[in-house]
Amino acid sequence: MTPASRATARAAVVTGASRGLGAVLARLLAGEGFSLVLNARDAARLERVAGELRARGSQVTVVPGDLTESRVRERIATAVDAESGLDLLVNNAASLGPTPLPTLDAVGLADLERVYRVNVVAPIALVQALLPALSARRGLVINLSSDAAIGGYPGWGNYGASKAALDLASVTMAHELASRGVSVVAVDPGDLKTPGAEPAFSPEEFATRPPPEVTGPFWLWLIGQPPSAVTGRRFRAQADHWGAENVP
Repeated sequence: MTPASRATARAAVVTGASRGLGAVLARLLAGEGFSLVLNARDAARLERVAGELRARGSQVTVVPGDLTESRVRERIATAVDAESGLDLLVNNAASLGPTPLPTLDAVGLADLERVYRVNVVAPIALVQALLPALSARRGLVINLSSDAAIGGYPGWGNYGASKAALDLASVTMAHELASRGVSVVAVDPGDLKTPGAEPAFSPEEFATRPPPEVTGPFWLWLIGQPPSAVTGRRFRAQADHWGAENVP
């Protein structure tokens, strides 16, 4: 891709892109012509996804590492600078926490803090790092949520509370960043058969979950909307209708 064509192509960052929903989203966005900056902790697996997409003609940069580390976020920002702006940031990387899932009265405080650092602090920090690039393209931030954010399910309090916090952060940022031309939504992808979720379920329960590819039509719909028309909303990717919910 030449510098001129790169400047006009849509650009996206996807975190947690080495497997599961993140890899599915990377493939979908590549198919829609986005140039990609992909992040995940597993460098080898991330490079395999990137290699697959490059073989299909996509422009892909990989930035492996833990998003809770500022140096990793800085490397993502440097990669994005080469794209002359950013159209889409997908904050997909997340931590489920220890399994079997502990109740809140028993969860270790170090585990509690780790989940919040990954699921809340890192997405907000990445928005901060990429805000100039997002503003330059009037971009969209997609924060991945969960039904656990509103379910109050026993054992899911650590993860669910972190996603509830991310929901509120999403709608707050949508209001705060509107003047900068940046839109923000939260998306609950629904129950999916992903490696990250597998440890929390019995083999029988996990087998009934659909693959992440079932959410494809929703993502194509969402990225086809004007960002300013969806900002501040919370969507359910597997809902019968994609009418947005207000984030509490």
